[in-house]
Amino acid sequence: MKQKVVIKVSMHSAKCKTKALKTAVSVSGVISAELYGDDKDKLMITGEGIDSVQLTNSLRKKVGFSELISVTPLSEDNKKPGIKEPLIDICQHHTPYIYCHEVRDNNQDACTIM
Repeated sequence: MKQKVVIKVSMHSAKCKTKALKTAVSVSGVISAELYGDDKDKLMITGEGIDSVQLTNSLRKKVGFSELISVTPLSEDNKKPGIKEPLIDICQHHTPYIYCHEVRDNNQDACTIM
């Protein structure tokens, strides 16, 4: 089930904002993360099966004070208009196919023993 998690994080610089976004995206199940609010102090994270408490604790350790504001299920009606779904889910890992083909040399000379 997709969900939207909103976390308020105290960020004082651009470096803190970058670190907060990297921390949020590194959690398994996260599809997207964005900063919003008047001071860009809130993280809106969407994903599937996100452990919001673990994410909040990680942000506290790496960035600073973090407060979990809301966790809401995300249905098809709650999507923002004009924003398209990502073409590739960042959480999926695909193994590429490897094709092998044997090449033989047909111009081999016949070996003769005298």
